[in-house]
Amino acid sequence: MFRALLATRDDDRRTRVALTELDDDDLPRDLPGAPVLVDVEYSTLNYKDGLALTGRAPIIRSWPLVPGIDLAGTVAASEDPRWSPGDRVVLNGWNVGERYWGGYAERARVSGDWLTRLPEGLTTRQAMAIGTAGYTAMLCVLALEDHEVGPDAGPVVVTGASGGVGSVAVAVLARLGYEVTASTGRTNEADYLRRLGATEIVDRSEFTGEVPALGPARWAGAVDAVGSVTLANVIATTRDDGIVTACGLAGGHDLPTTVYPFILRGVELVGVNSVTRPPAERDRAWRRLARDLDPDLLEEMTSEVGLAEVIELAPRILDGEVRGRVVVDVRA
Repeated sequence: MFRALLATRDDDRRTRVALTELDDDDLPRDLPGAPVLVDVEYSTLNYKDGLALTGRAPIIRSWPLVPGIDLAGTVAASEDPRWSPGDRVVLNGWNVGERYWGGYAERARVSGDWLTRLPEGLTTRQAMAIGTAGYTAMLCVLALEDHEVGPDAGPVVVTGASGGVGSVAVAVLARLGYEVTASTGRTNEADYLRRLGATEIVDRSEFTGEVPALGPARWAGAVDAVGSVTLANVIATTRDDGIVTACGLAGGHDLPTTVYPFILRGVELVGVNSVTRPPAERDRAWRRLARDLDPDLLEEMTSEVGLAEVIELAPRILDGEVRGRVVVDVRA
C-alpha cells in the first residue's frame, strides 16, 4: 500500500481531493508507451496544480485521478528497455496530472517516453524545487539565447518575478550575467529578488495600465509568466529586434496589443510550451539547470510541505500568495 492524493468529482461536478491509500493494482496501465513504475520521492506545487486541486479550471480530464504534473524519484520496475531499476528520473508535463495519474503519490506508473534522466549533481529534491516552473524558466532563457539575446544585449525583464517561473528565471539570468529587472506585485519581496540577482525591482502596476501602441524602448528581452495586459505592455516597451518569451497566464489569457511592435521594431513573441518538448530539448534544459542555477539560491526560494498540506496550499498559489518554489515530500 502507498499514500496518494486522489481527486474525484461529486454529483455537483465539484472537485474533491483526499489523502487515501492505494496499491499497485490501482495504478492505470493504459499508457501511450511501455510502462515504468517509479518510487516517487518528491513532487511540487505549480500554478496548474493549484487549478487542478481547487477545480477553478478544468485541468483534470479523467476521473478519478492522482494530480501532480511533476515527479522525481527512482525507477522500481520497467517494461521499457531504456530504464532500469535504480535509475533516477524526473517527469514534467505530458498531460500527467491532467489526463494521466501524476506525482502526488508515493508510487506512479508512467510511460517510459515521458521520463528524463536526472543530471549528475541534482538530487530528486532539487529537481522538484525546480519543477515544471523552473524547467519552463530555463526553456525561456534558452529561447533568448537561441535568438541571440545575450547578456550584452541590454536589460531583460521578468514578470511575475516572485513566483516559481519568475524566481528561477531571475536567478539563472543573473548568474549568466544579464541585467535583470524583476516585476512583481509584492514589493515587500524586493530584498528576496535582489538576493536572486535582480538589479532593479519594479511594481507590476507599471505593466497593468492602458497598453500603448508603442512605449519607450526598454527591454532587449523578456520572460513573461503573466499574460494579458502585462504581456502586452512588455511587448510595447521592447527594443528593436527584442525577444519576448511567453509561458503563462496568471493575469489572463487575452492579449490586447497591436501589430506596431512587430512591424515597426521587429519584436518577436516566442511562445514556450513545456508540456510536450522532445527528449533532446528536455535533456538540454535539465543539464543547463544543473550547471546554471545556484543551489544555494534554489534553496533560498524553496519551501517544503508534506502530501496532505498541498490541498490547503493550492488556493494560495492561485491568489499569488506563494513565493518561489514549493517541494512536496510525498513520503511525509
